[in-house]
Amino acid sequence: MKKLTVLSMIAAALLLTACGDSSTGAEAKAATETKTEAPMKCGEGKCGDAMKTEAAAKCGGDTKSAGTEAKEAASKAVEKATEAVKETASEAKAAVTEKATAAVDAVKEKASAAVDSVKSAASAATAAVVSAVNLDDGKALYAKCAGCHGADGKTKAMGKSAAVAGQSAADLETKLHGYKAGTLNAHGMGMLMKGQVASMSDEDIKAVAAYMAGL
Repeated sequence: MKKLTVLSMIAAALLLTACGDSSTGAEAKAATETKTEAPMKCGEGKCGDAMKTEAAAKCGGDTKSAGTEAKEAASKAVEKATEAVKETASEAKAAVTEKATAAVDAVKEKASAAVDSVKSAASAATAAVVSAVNLDDGKALYAKCAGCHGADGKTKAMGKSAAVAGQSAADLETKLHGYKAGTLNAHGMGMLMKGQVASMSDEDIKAVAAYMAGL
C-alpha cells in the first residue's frame, strides 16, 4: 500500500512536468512568431530585398523628388528668361528700325525741300536776268533773224536747225557766242551765223537770246 502511494506521486509529478514544458514551448513559439511578424524600420536589423526597396523608397524617395522638381523649376526659369531676352531684343530692333525709317524720311523731306528751294531761287534769278534785259532791243535785233527762223521762232532755218522758240535763253546765248567766235558750225551754218552775229555786242546777244526764249 505504501509502495503504491509513492508510485502515484511520481506519476503525478511527471504529468505536471510535461504540462509545464508544453506550456513553455507554446509561449516560446508564440514569441518567435510575434518577433518574425513585427515590421522592421529603416536601419534596424538586416532587411531583405523587399525591406531594402521599401526602406529606400521611404528614406530616399522624398530627396529624389525634391531634386527633380528643383531641376524642372530651373529649366522653366531658363526658358522664361530666354523668351524674355528674345522679346526684348525684338522690341529693341523694331524701335531702332522705326527710328531709322523716321530719320530717313526726315532727311528725304529736307532734301526735297532744299531742291525745291534751289529751283525756286534759280527761277527767280532767271526771271531777274530776263527782266533786266531790254526785250524791246531783243525784238529789234531779232528782225534780221526772222527771215530764217520765222517771226514766231518756230521755223527750222534752212530746214536743218532746230527751232529757236522754246530753247532756254542761256543755251541760245551760248550758241550765239559760239557762232560769233567761229567755234560753232551746227548743220554747216557756222559761216552764215557768224556774219549775222558778228556786229552784236554781249548785251545784244543777251537781249536777242532772251527774246527768242520767250517766243
